[in-house]
Amino acid sequence: MTPSHSTEYRAATNPPPMRKNRLGPMARREARLAFWMLAPTFVIVMGIVLFPLLANFWISVKPVKLSDLRPPSPVVSERTRGDYDVAGQEFRIQYRLRNSSQKGEVTDIVLTDTLPDGITITQNDPVCTITGQNIRCSLDHLEGGERARLELSAIADENFVANPVSPRDSEPAITGTAQSILTSSKFTLDNFARIFDSREFWSVLSVTIAYTVFGTLGALVLGLFAAQMLNKPFRGRSILRGLFLFPYVAPVIAVAFTWIILLDPFNGTFNAILQRMNITGEGINFFGQRAVPIDIFGLTIDFPLALATVIAFEAWRYFPLSFLFILARMQSISSDMYEAAEVDGATPLQQFWHISLPQLLGILSTLFLLRFIWTFNKFDDIFLLTGGAAGTRTLTVDVYEQGFALSNLGAGAAVAVAIFILLLAFAVVYFKFVHREDS
Repeated sequence: MTPSHSTEYRAATNPPPMRKNRLGPMARREARLAFWMLAPTFVIVMGIVLFPLLANFWISVKPVKLSDLRPPSPVVSERTRGDYDVAGQEFRIQYRLRNSSQKGEVTDIVLTDTLPDGITITQNDPVCTITGQNIRCSLDHLEGGERARLELSAIADENFVANPVSPRDSEPAITGTAQSILTSSKFTLDNFARIFDSREFWSVLSVTIAYTVFGTLGALVLGLFAAQMLNKPFRGRSILRGLFLFPYVAPVIAVAFTWIILLDPFNGTFNAILQRMNITGEGINFFGQRAVPIDIFGLTIDFPLALATVIAFEAWRYFPLSFLFILARMQSISSDMYEAAEVDGATPLQQFWHISLPQLLGILSTLFLLRFIWTFNKFDDIFLLTGGAAGTRTLTVDVYEQGFALSNLGAGAAVAVAIFILLLAFAVVYFKFVHREDS
């Protein structure tokens, strides 16, 4: 091998190390400038996203009730006893203080008031000082629910009696120091222990999972059928597309009460049709009956009627979103594939199973993820239809019940944290297994 050939061989087998693509001084300055220009936007977005989440975690480990949102504060009312419009007649001025909270303590309490001219204090309370017409009273603390009374004796002179003014016309001012339970250093896991030890929580969780899974699958299946039906052009297709969007674009309160009226057990149209067809002898309370016995092959089971009805409402209301996405994906599939399948003698069902469905798996998995998360967090539909009664109480309704109906904000926040953890676990499993296989 000649020297030149050996040199070429070494160059080919041992290529020189690649140089790193380093930025020049100008590019680095531009990168820093871009970073600092985007930093405020990044901070604002992260604050909007993270602050409510962190606040929810914070409240979940606090023994906080709805009444604890306001920190303890001193409250004062002023009263007079006796005739202050008679010169030289002694009367009393009373200040009644109380702690607004039944649990929290208020410290460093200072009360100030100004007396009208012509009134002189004759007997002072030990905690008060008088400077001219100004009164200043100091208390060390008031325990939760504690009350205190300050009393001063006074007389009025003739100038005041000639033009009397009630001492209560000047409102006393009061201040105090108290620590809010939301900002205190007291933490507890009692909220989580209370909800996880409750049998009701696991029942609500099972209802939530059933509602979410079947509601999501129902919306996807209805959307798939609607997209398959409107995929081929025909007269009036545009009108049908618009009508199919009605459940999704209509106000939820309007469609919810429409369903309630239609399924009313006494005057509902649907129950009237069932009775006219002799399918049932009396009205069925679709939203108020927890379960109905059904005989299947000699086996009697309790069918969750109210839950099935709200699942049907969920599937009906949100199938248009799936319909739009699936229809858009269907119309992007090449028609040559279907023509080739027809030449090979494939039936429409075989074309759907072997051509359409494999092409739709990506959009179906994405829609399942989105609809699962949205349905899991759904509150307004169930609250408007049943209020969470008759076995339809989900975790989001439980958050409302714990936080506002029972005034236990800490327990409500703990349920919300449980929802977040469950959805996070679902998303991790989805992206680790389902999404990777789809890709």
